[in-house]
Amino acid sequence: MLMKSPDRTATLFYQANGFRVLTPGSHVICAVTAAAIPLDLLRYWSAEHQEAYASAEAATRRLAGRE
Repeated sequence: MLMKSPDRTATLFYQANGFRVLTPGSHVICAVTAAAIPLDLLRYWSAEHQEAYASAEAATRRLAGRE
């Protein structure tokens, strides 16, 4: 179970196969769209850049250097 705090941005450490919660929160912010992503819906991130993405399209845009 993920640790959550209502309406607070979480701080995560992104790894290749998952992430570790450093500061509890309910969501993270997409590095491309600035949309809030609930932790239970977070599917896309970059361990190299330590960023979260709201969708596969946002991740592709960022990693292709278009954002």
